[in-house]
Amino acid sequence: MGGIATRELVLLADDEGNSVTVDVLGAGLEAEIVVRTPFVSGRIALVLCASKLESWADALNRLDAGEDAAWMEMSNGPSIFIRLTGERDCPEVVVEDESGSMVTVRVPVVPPDDWIADHRERLQQVMDHWVPSKSA
Repeated sequence: MGGIATRELVLLADDEGNSVTVDVLGAGLEAEIVVRTPFVSGRIALVLCASKLESWADALNRLDAGEDAAWMEMSNGPSIFIRLTGERDCPEVVVEDESGSMVTVRVPVVPPDDWIADHRERLQQVMDHWVPSKSA
């Protein structure tokens, strides 16, 4: 499976320097959530699996329907919540690490208009590359 290095499954960023990414690092769908703002930055490791990727697809469908979405909320690791209208009247991403560091970070971002379609493409690329075909 060579040829593809780190792949951003999630890239929610704005022109103000705020971003939340989920980067797939390699074998076994090892990944990390990376938060960057002019004020605070951090990262936390996680392991993705086919069911988590499918739940990200479900979250994108909810967001496309105009609803807020939670991703990985019931797992034993970090959770991501995307609120279309956050505390500052713009979209925000909330990353919680209740089971580990017990830290919550709220990052306001204003993604481009086509961000949901872009994320569906990102998800498909990750699925095509890292998830074994069910017909194999």
